[in-house]
Amino acid sequence: MSRARLVITAVISEKRPVSEVARTYGVARSWIYALLARYRAEGEAAFEPRSRRPKTSPSAISAGTEELIVRLRKDLAGQGLDAGPHTIAWHLEQHHQVRVSAATISRYLTRHGLVIPEPRKRPRSSWVRFAAEMPNECWQSDFTHYPLADGTGTEVITWLDDHSRLILSVTSCRTVTSVIVVDTFRAACARYGPPAATLTDNGTVYTTRLLAGGTASPGGLELDLRQLGIVQKNGKPNHPQTQGKVERYHQTLKKWLSAQPAQPATITGLQDLLDIFAVIYNTQRPHRSLARATPAAAYAARPKAAPAIPPDTTSDHLRASRTGTNGTITIRVRGRQHHIGLGRAHAGTPVLVHTRDLHIRIISARTGELLRDLTLNPAINYQPTGAPKGRTPRTK
Repeated sequence: MSRARLVITAVISEKRPVSEVARTYGVARSWIYALLARYRAEGEAAFEPRSRRPKTSPSAISAGTEELIVRLRKDLAGQGLDAGPHTIAWHLEQHHQVRVSAATISRYLTRHGLVIPEPRKRPRSSWVRFAAEMPNECWQSDFTHYPLADGTGTEVITWLDDHSRLILSVTSCRTVTSVIVVDTFRAACARYGPPAATLTDNGTVYTTRLLAGGTASPGGLELDLRQLGIVQKNGKPNHPQTQGKVERYHQTLKKWLSAQPAQPATITGLQDLLDIFAVIYNTQRPHRSLARATPAAAYAARPKAAPAIPPDTTSDHLRASRTGTNGTITIRVRGRQHHIGLGRAHAGTPVLVHTRDLHIRIISARTGELLRDLTLNPAINYQPTGAPKGRTPRTK
């Protein structure tokens, strides 16, 4: 039995005083008098639960605004663009001169079944965030896979400004190589100026440090960065969150691509779509982390950073070679030939020879093993092996 029915029974049937009943049930006398009046007027209906909805809602949005919110949600989602409450609020204010809070929009989206609440979802405030203070202070880069209409695999490489999230370069190719990394980086530098630092993962196309198999490139990214005085940063292995901004961009890009009428059939067709979305992302799409500014506006708003350390102009070369029958490599430095012994155990071994001024490093192209690391003595033709006299240096 409900408390209201108990109170009515005590007052009307048992003839108990209102003050006594109020003390017994811990309620206000005014509530009992109001309940008695309602009971006398409505009878049993007085015990039914009543809506707590206010008679008027001066702050409620109009039916037209509600309809506009729903339409914007469907239109943005249909284009593969962000359609969250904050983005819808931005579009309402920018394009329709209507100001509605994100919380109100979220309630109406939930009411229409367009949002499924996720109470266990990790809140955004729990993530540790970092961002460069100036444009060109740090560029992030990564690449992702994307299939063409016939299932052929392609890769998309992106360069992104850490401060403004501006897409500096986005390129489709069959496979990302160290040459493509350098070409896209140089193109971005030619358009925006060199950054103070770069941030990538440890993929070999970004870190071509004397790789096995002869895949290292003398024009690798590391050489470009060193020569320009740019700091190279690499994220922790198996920790893609370090390059989170460019990783997130790739998710947004793929969502937009999947919303297009048809998948691209060629790499050229894919590149056309990438170029279109880069314009949308940079100049038309509000970015939540930028207080709803566009990346292009954020990039233009502040002075640009530049490399802070002097460029490294030392000579740096990498070439493939093979040891002679006696396990010796012959190289030319400063116009003079020099012979470097590796030992007969390495006779006929394909190697990579890295020369940086007088610093020589020789690595096996088959195993990646470092065979020699020495500073050349330019006064002599035959460099010592470092092994005791009369003995051949052992291999590891």
